[in-house]
Amino acid sequence: MSKCPADFNFFDENVLNCPYDFYQVLQEQAPVYHLPGTNIYMVSRHADIKQLLKDTQTYSNNFNHLLKGPEPAPEVTAIYAKAWQPVDTMITADPPRHKTYRTLVNKVFNAKRVDAMEDYMTAIVHELIDNFIERGECDFIHEFTTPLPVYVIADQLGVPREDLKEFKRWSDSFARRLSQMATPEEQVEDAHNIVAFQMYFANMCEQRRNEPADDMISDLVVTTIEDPDNGEVRLLNMEELQSVLQQLMVAGNETTTSAITGGMLSLIQNPEQMKDLQLHPEKIPNAVEEILRMESPSAGMWRVVKKDSEIHGVPIPKDSLLMLRYHAANRDRQLFDHPNAIDIDRSNADDHIAFGQGIHFCPGAMLARKEMNVAFTALLSRLDNIQLVEEKSDLTYWPNIVLRGLKALHISFDKRSI
Repeated sequence: MSKCPADFNFFDENVLNCPYDFYQVLQEQAPVYHLPGTNIYMVSRHADIKQLLKDTQTYSNNFNHLLKGPEPAPEVTAIYAKAWQPVDTMITADPPRHKTYRTLVNKVFNAKRVDAMEDYMTAIVHELIDNFIERGECDFIHEFTTPLPVYVIADQLGVPREDLKEFKRWSDSFARRLSQMATPEEQVEDAHNIVAFQMYFANMCEQRRNEPADDMISDLVVTTIEDPDNGEVRLLNMEELQSVLQQLMVAGNETTTSAITGGMLSLIQNPEQMKDLQLHPEKIPNAVEEILRMESPSAGMWRVVKKDSEIHGVPIPKDSLLMLRYHAANRDRQLFDHPNAIDIDRSNADDHIAFGQGIHFCPGAMLARKEMNVAFTALLSRLDNIQLVEEKSDLTYWPNIVLRGLKALHISFDKRSI
């Protein structure tokens, strides 16, 4: 018996964990679907999402109010009262305000800087592999895919290595807040972590103003902007710095961890493609694009509807929410043949929208691609016969509407003869 969209509950952990049947049903029957009991409309087709991402007049990124939930508990509100209040900078800003901050970040997160980091990234990758290669087994997430992007983005920001456990804890809280699925206890924990993050980086910003170093924070605290409200040329204020740093931190590590982890699992499940990459490492850049398409670590993104509109004949009232489902779009049968199968030779792998599209295209895309290319090049050159250790792995995904990441991946391997 064929299914219809109403047979699925998008917020159910089982659906979030394995949503592919749901996506196919949506794309075939309801490409714009009103989630029952909510003001959320999910868009699932690749072409539709690309088009909607261009229409910033109708669909706004100003969803900062969503991040605390509809009605934060008094305890959560009291904790956040100690913090700098959120302002709209990049991910939650619309034109022309968005351009002010995006231009700023592009100056400190540019191609020249990322390209110059390749040798440094390679050294980190080999250091991490050295720590487990003689054991023939590792906890891949905790020993490799988590520390790699955390080291890289923290080093670029200027965070000392001894503070990295705190850094990761703060990042996880920001990511969980995006999920809109935190328990009341987790909301309190996340609020404490976010305030701690702000206090830490406020102190660091002041230190860098007085004693600049070769890092992104030193660049950010001395770079001037044209105030988006009055045109005054000035430095970033603390609220703006906090917002930009928060986005750099989350975008710089959570998604890369998930993409490399999911990519390794896909290659383990398709050993002939892994062997092909080992024999032909020149294919790794295209394989990275295919992994990004398959994994879509940013599974979706919000938009707020600014005026009554209509998509595919479905009326969308003002103040509704759109959930643009990148994860579904990247498996759209209208664009990708056999979309649920990894194909490292796929000719249009880079047609994915894993990093979004348009003015809000992820500023960390270059960094993520570089990390993934360096990581898979090193892993596949040093490890052989890579296998899943099933009894230690948990191949389910953390419940999160926006971000998508595996819970646990343990691997075994042989040390490759070079």
